[in-house]
Amino acid sequence: MKALEHPYQNLDQGQWLKGNLHTHSNHSDGVLSHQAMVDLYAARGYDFLAFTDHDRLTDESRYALLDRRGLILIPGNEITAGGPHLLHLNAQRLVRPIPQRQAVIDHARHERSMVIVNHPNQGAAFDHCPMMLMRQWMGFVGIEIYNGICGVNRGSPYAMNKWDMVLADGHRVWGLATDDAHDATDVGRGWVMALARERDLDGVMDALIEGRFYASTGVLIRSIEVHGMTIRVEAPNAQRIVAVATGGKRVAVADGPRIELVVPDRVRYVRLECWGAGETFAWTQPFFVGRAVLA
Repeated sequence: MKALEHPYQNLDQGQWLKGNLHTHSNHSDGVLSHQAMVDLYAARGYDFLAFTDHDRLTDESRYALLDRRGLILIPGNEITAGGPHLLHLNAQRLVRPIPQRQAVIDHARHERSMVIVNHPNQGAAFDHCPMMLMRQWMGFVGIEIYNGICGVNRGSPYAMNKWDMVLADGHRVWGLATDDAHDATDVGRGWVMALARERDLDGVMDALIEGRFYASTGVLIRSIEVHGMTIRVEAPNAQRIVAVATGGKRVAVADGPRIELVVPDRVRYVRLECWGAGETFAWTQPFFVGRAVLA
């Protein structure tokens, strides 16, 4: 009998926390200090934040010097030189940015860490990270399906096309929205909402690694329910909810803030896009039919 494998189990256990996982400071090419960025995110009601300066690790030794303003701060860096950019979250050491990115991913992986493919469609050719590479790599956990700074630079801030291609290949990778903030005007473009069992670093990282989160640029998801092969999603400020299946095919559209979907036959996964006013969205993680290949 078919069943859905998904990360949204026991959503009544824990608390939803809001965070940005791609942030720069004046330690690389950002404008503001670590403390100034912490202050900006805290003022906006965020719960967690990762500093990911280019090829410079920001870890607990640096965070200990800051007023955290109640934020959970995640050690991290953006692996930049030598090839496509990768986020290294909950990093315990600085990984050398050699061109062989599979070796970089292998060196970066450890318990409760994540490697994320950054802004795949950045640049004039919309191809900062080519599909050929993402199809070859093993061990990365997610893809930036929305990168805020790309909305004001060349390329596209969106990368659902490449996400769907990777998922269609059978790999289990999560979709993230981030600011990629470099100054104050970048704050609040895209974020993740993670259901953490505990309000601490381990709780946030467990939620992210397990996919117990959704990505958003302004739409709130109130509930996600799964019964057998039926998925119900409610997003109060959504005007339309679209079900996307293998290869990007739309299999259902519901106008309004809720959808009830019976997953159709002959698909490998389904994910939900919640469309709000203007250019606001929320994206669930995939619901897999059967078992997917681990990336």
